[in-house]
Amino acid sequence: MAMAKVFTIPMPPQIGRKRRERTTDPRYVDGQRLLVEAMRYLAQADPVANRGAIELLSEHVRTRFRMTDSPLG
Repeated sequence: MAMAKVFTIPMPPQIGRKRRERTTDPRYVDGQRLLVEAMRYLAQADPVANRGAIELLSEHVRTRFRMTDSPLG
C-alpha cells in the first residue's frame, strides 16, 4: 500500500514585521475564572465521581487559554 508523500515548503521569517500587542479582554479572564471555580466546586463535591469532568475542564483551560491571562491574578 502506497503512502502519500508530504512536502513542506519552508517560509523564511519576516524580520521587519511588527508583532501585534495583545490586550486582555476582561470577559476572557472572567471565562477562565468561571472554569476554575467550576473545577473547584466539582473537586469539593465529589472528587472521585467528578474526575472525568475535572480533567475535561482542566484540559480545556490548559489548551485554550494563554498563560499570560491568569484567572488567579
